[in-house]
Parts: sequence; C-alpha cells; structure tokens
Amino acid sequence: MENNRENQRPKVGIGVMIFKDGKILLGKRKGAHGEGEYCFPGGHLEYMESFEECARRETKEECGIEIENVRFQLLSNIKIYAPKHYVHVGLLADWKAGVPAVCEPEKSEAWEWYELNELPHPLFEASKMTAESYQKGYNYVDK
Repeated sequence: MENNRENQRPKVGIGVMIFKDGKILLGKRKGAHGEGEYCFPGGHLEYMESFEECARRETKEECGIEIENVRFQLLSNIKIYAPKHYVHVGLLADWKAGVPAVCEPEKSEAWEWYELNELPHPLFEASKMTAESYQKGYNYVDK
C-alpha cells in the first residue's frame, strides 16, 4: 500500500526555454507521456539538486549544449497527462556553446531552433505553458 501512495505523488519537472539569436530550441518527444509533441530540454529534478543544476544537466544530457543566464519563468501544476502529475518549473536560459544533437535517441528526435511566433505543433503542455507565460507576462498556472 505504501508503494502505491508513493506512485501517486506529484513529481517535479524542469523545462528550459533556451534562446539563441531570437529563436528557441525544441525537440520531438519519444518513449514517454507526450510522445510526438515538441518540447524544451528538461527532465526530473534529482534529490538535493538546484533548479539551475537540473537545467544545466538535463540540457547537456539531452542535446549536448551549454547554457547560461538561467532564470525563472513559470511554476505550473500539470495534470493533463493523468495519471502522471507534475509540478513544472519553467526556466529561461541563453545558449552558451555547442551544436544541439540527439544525445538520448530513445527520448527525443532532432533538436531545432524555432522562431517564437512560429512554433511547431503539437507542443508538450509544459513547454506550451512556458512559452505562453513568456509571451503574455504571467508566471503561475494551477489547472
């Protein structure tokens, strides 16, 4: 019974909207909830890790690039992929170095830079919320 309750707890996900020359980086998800949807680099916050450490680690692991100027954008409560439930921390960052590559082919397809007003569809819910919050100036969603 304890294990079942543990599985019902929300997880913390970090997503990073990375800017380079006015464009943002997105890849298509594979092998997880939201498969086929475009998303920012990101993943699960690990025990005792800061949000920024998670953002840097996940970005390096997923697409092999370095980021800088990491900053907060959005806190949201995501239940659309039930039974999965996530507290999502949307961060912004600037590209620092490297060429995006698919470093985890089981998790994502090609990484591409997109104009903010010409994003591909469908967008992963957390990435959609972060992009919208950036464009519209809000930083909290609790649906």
